[in-house]
Amino acid sequence: MNKKLLSLYSLKFNPFSAEVPTAALWSTPAIQSFCWRIEQQIGEGGFALAVGDPGTGKSAALRILVERLGNLADVMVGVLTRPQAAIADLYRELGHLFSVPLAPHNRWASAKVLRERWLHHIENSLHRPVLLIDEAQQMSAPAFTELRLLSSAELDSRSILTTVLAGDNRLAGRLQEPDLLPIASRIRARLRTEALDPSQLLQCVNHLLKTAGNSKLMSHSLLQTLCEHAAGNLRLLMNMANDLLAAALEQEREQIDEKLFFEVFALDPKPALKR
Repeated sequence: MNKKLLSLYSLKFNPFSAEVPTAALWSTPAIQSFCWRIEQQIGEGGFALAVGDPGTGKSAALRILVERLGNLADVMVGVLTRPQAAIADLYRELGHLFSVPLAPHNRWASAKVLRERWLHHIENSLHRPVLLIDEAQQMSAPAFTELRLLSSAELDSRSILTTVLAGDNRLAGRLQEPDLLPIASRIRARLRTEALDPSQLLQCVNHLLKTAGNSKLMSHSLLQTLCEHAAGNLRLLMNMANDLLAAALEQEREQIDEKLFFEVFALDPKPALKR
């Protein structure tokens, strides 16, 4: 974290960094509703799905969800970091996430121990363990199947795990494949993140600036210009705003306005046509 940046502009944190505190993230009503649905679902288990184009807020939604679940008592949450891994590595990571020593070369024994761990947790807390998988479009079909079988009990009449799958729009397409239809039919809560209009982007950036401690950091006209040029993409908006903040810091400007925007993002002039 750049201490000079924070001191010069009276900020608690960089509002445009990827490391914005989770509590400061802006969320749409759809994200709030999705998180509420998952909170209700963890008593019953099953699958949930969050999909959308890159940069439209899926990862932020997962961070908000993890924060909210962490505030609930007796909820066991694991975040899978290597969705592309083979099944043996999948078991290794599940064992690490849920504090169970597993032998990946013996999948039957590993599945038995893992399920016993989950069932023990359910009996003592009445909550299903929660597994979150970002970039789930990278998972192999056998890994999806393994998760489905691991999480079902009593002839598939009971789910002992709540699994949230998140990924880009390829994930929605993959769930229509014949091998993955059994998972698609078990999805109980859905979130689709989409491009936002300029007014929504303006709400987001104003929220971040206010939470960071300096709502006047950028002029209103500059914020409007940024939101109109972000093509509805939150990540693009944050990157552009962060570039402006870095340029302002380099020049030690007190005010960040449209003039700086045109300096930083000026297009190369087209060469004059010869007659």
